[in-house]
Amino acid sequence: MHTVVVGTSGTTAQDVIAVARGNARVELSADAVAALAAAREIVDALAAKPEPVYGVSTGFGALASRHISPELRAQLQRNIVRSHAAGMGPRVEREVVRALMFLRLKTVASGHTGVRPEVAQTMADVLNAGITPVVHEYGSLGCSGDLAPLSHCALALMGEGDAEGPDGTVRPAGELLAAHGITPVELREKEGLALLNGTDGMLGMLVMALADLRTLYTSADITAALSLEALLGTDKVLAPELHAIRPHPGQGASADNMLRVLAGSGLTGHHQDDAPRVQDAYSVRCAPQVNGAGRDTLAYAATVADRELAAAVDNPVVLPDGRVESNGNFHGAPVAYVLDFLAIAAADLGSITERRTDRLLDKNRSHGLPPFLADDAGVDSGLMIAQYTQAALVSEMKRLAVPASADSIPSSAMQEDHVSMGWSAARKLRTAVGNLARIVAVELYAATRAVELRAQQGLTPAPATLAVIEALRAAGVEGPGPDRFLSPDLAAADAFVRAGGLVSAVEPVTGPLA
Repeated sequence: MHTVVVGTSGTTAQDVIAVARGNARVELSADAVAALAAAREIVDALAAKPEPVYGVSTGFGALASRHISPELRAQLQRNIVRSHAAGMGPRVEREVVRALMFLRLKTVASGHTGVRPEVAQTMADVLNAGITPVVHEYGSLGCSGDLAPLSHCALALMGEGDAEGPDGTVRPAGELLAAHGITPVELREKEGLALLNGTDGMLGMLVMALADLRTLYTSADITAALSLEALLGTDKVLAPELHAIRPHPGQGASADNMLRVLAGSGLTGHHQDDAPRVQDAYSVRCAPQVNGAGRDTLAYAATVADRELAAAVDNPVVLPDGRVESNGNFHGAPVAYVLDFLAIAAADLGSITERRTDRLLDKNRSHGLPPFLADDAGVDSGLMIAQYTQAALVSEMKRLAVPASADSIPSSAMQEDHVSMGWSAARKLRTAVGNLARIVAVELYAATRAVELRAQQGLTPAPATLAVIEALRAAGVEGPGPDRFLSPDLAAADAFVRAGGLVSAVEPVTGPLA
């Protein structure tokens, strides 16, 4: 099994995905253990002093003015976890919770939180045992980090609350810890607070969304090329010299992807055949500009994610010179903004994708294709309602593109009077990514059918297009013919897109795509 070693200097997106989705084993480096012990010595020394120190010997948030006596501090740490584990609503997905737990461990291992090494080791043990705390949809405002979601995870470390075992069964967390030989932690000064105060949930969802969107953007370049081909469009608009004079990197990459997919096609450039056109429609001609702008947005979001992956997000933090200082680094604004940016870009990609599908189905604009790509139009409805489904998804995407980070709602008796709503931005982006995969799948389904119908007219598709069709049919998605139960075909196309099937089918022909 792959092992991820957690050190003092952050982690990588690849490691997050390995732990969240691949169940990679987690180990603490020797440097991390040493840094944990050194920072804990500082916290213990401060705890022994009569002067109050926030997070060590005081209450929290709006209650920070109360000095807590030593005999009540363990209770204080337990109480913050119990009281903050106030989430409601449906359970959050297992991979999200694993990413959240791993990223919290990343910050703890930095040596800036003052948590004891044994607490960090218990966090690793819980991940390695496949125990996943039950975390709920609602409860985070994205300021002081993802407090409620992280609290549910910390509660499980204490042997309280519910968790899912490796067999998928939800049981009391204490039972699961005992079954795997894990001793529940007894939290000491600052440790409860340190386990709750981070952007780990929204960051984990950002990292996974970026991975999924990279695949989807390349897939969307491929389906755009297939639609251009099926509509007898021209590939001249993809010429590299045209994109060089507007040097957005993503635009050039998308144009190059499309051009390579279309290499050797016998369908492109037929403007002067039966229906002369001076130019193709925007949804066809401007695909590199729209897809490319989204790619550049992904690149910026990845830069923010990498910075956050290298960060130690907590309040207060233990500094190398021995100070324990309060700060505002837990605020989720940097992550929240890019989560919203990605939702906007994804909605626009879904919108232009649907317009090409609609064009393929409209006999007045498809340049010789049958109405709705039906086998016997009138008797058969073809893909009419597949486009309805795609349109419904696009409409939902537009609603999901409304920024969460533009909102704020005061909390904690006005102590936390400006919040990021980053968790909400991440949750809606997660929905948007799933919808985008479905939208691309519908275009793929329509475009491959249209290309096959062109082949019946005596036109030869590009070799890369033929490779896509072969792989899609092998995945159980049927080609042209009389009407049939369509939902299973669309579901299979969706699974094909999500698994990266489009990219895997094309690259042996085209070489690696961007």
